[in-house]
Amino acid sequence: MKAGRKNLRRACDEGAAVTLAEGESIMQVLTLRGSNVIEVMDGEGVKSLALFPAKFQKSFWIKSGSFVVVDASGREQAMESGSKIACVVSQVLFHEQVRALQKSGSWPAIFKSSTNEGSEAGKQAQTTQVDKEPAGTQAQNTQVEGEPESDEDDDLPPLEANTNRNRPYELYSDSDSGSDS
Repeated sequence: MKAGRKNLRRACDEGAAVTLAEGESIMQVLTLRGSNVIEVMDGEGVKSLALFPAKFQKSFWIKSGSFVVVDASGREQAMESGSKIACVVSQVLFHEQVRALQKSGSWPAIFKSSTNEGSEAGKQAQTTQVDKEPAGTQAQNTQVEGEPESDEDDDLPPLEANTNRNRPYELYSDSDSGSDS
């Protein structure tokens, strides 16, 4: 591992406590646009494009719903000049850092509901797996109560044969009509 990447990873591991400088804000990643460009949403619900620097590329992976610290100091100037990219990602926040920011009170209110819903949904998924019924009755009750019992293919059209592939004719068939009568 090269020194730059090693120092970047070390700084991220040591920096559990995140302090926001002037012009920095916490934003949530909405979509990945490609070419180091991501769509983010700030604390007021305003969507904008941010640049994900190349120094983070092979060290940190982000996905939709991740949180990042963004340097948005030149945001208004970029919007006025017609640039689509309004800010630059300065740090990727991990789960421990997000929890520390939530406890410190510097977490935006719009993101409090999304992180709580996500954690509650995860807890509910775990509790639904461990149900009050014994394991034998769960295996017997695999069908949903609201669904009628049917052997149909959910109104899907039948599959057609692939005409792009020629299959050789079968020389020997298992039918009774061709051999000993």
